[in-house]
Amino acid sequence: MDGKKRAVVLLSGGLDSATVLAIARSQGYEIYALSFFYGQRHVWELDAAKNVAAALGVTQHRIAEIDLRIFGGSALTDEEIDVPKGRAMDEMTHSIPITYVPARNTIFLSFALAWAEVIESSDIFIGVNALDYSGYPDCRPEFIEAFEKLGNLATKAGVEGRLRLKIHTPLIALTKAQIIAQGVKLGVDYGLTSSCYDPSPAGEPCGECDSCLLRRKGFRENGMEDPLRYRRGGF
Repeated sequence: MDGKKRAVVLLSGGLDSATVLAIARSQGYEIYALSFFYGQRHVWELDAAKNVAAALGVTQHRIAEIDLRIFGGSALTDEEIDVPKGRAMDEMTHSIPITYVPARNTIFLSFALAWAEVIESSDIFIGVNALDYSGYPDCRPEFIEAFEKLGNLATKAGVEGRLRLKIHTPLIALTKAQIIAQGVKLGVDYGLTSSCYDPSPAGEPCGECDSCLLRRKGFRENGMEDPLRYRRGGF
């Protein structure tokens, strides 16, 4: 290896992951972006991920395929389960919603860990958030801390002491409005991103799912207009 500081960045194509990628780049990392086709109904986000990766100049962008539809259990991987719409903010954190995909971040981080070890990187970036989020258990600091410990026990590089894994979560204590403000400062084009859980075939966000509502709230609190065109109830 040539000694450059490398990082694996989990890139969904959404607002948060695009911001995290920009943050990692601003810190001088050479970016290896990792996205997933996992059978998600909002597969449009992968086109967004490709566009974000190209715009922000990553070194490599790979899309791993894992079909989580074989397990189901989530509105994002089972077309027979409706995506919740029009929920109030307090409803979103009252209980874990049906859009939770079982063990998704555990799976994604495991793949990122494997790639990081291959490219001799100690650094993984993920856009989890514990404030403006939908109540997912794998977005909490406790989960990230536990996985980081696991990663250092589970890899050859960790056992041999050559690398010490660090999972970076720069958004974990930020509101959606703060995330957007930071991304704007770093030049993120949020018109390239896709956050909706239930977009139209053309990629237009519904404007009513939890993710759309949180996103719109963040732009509104910044006094900004979301650059995306919503299918219903948009700006």
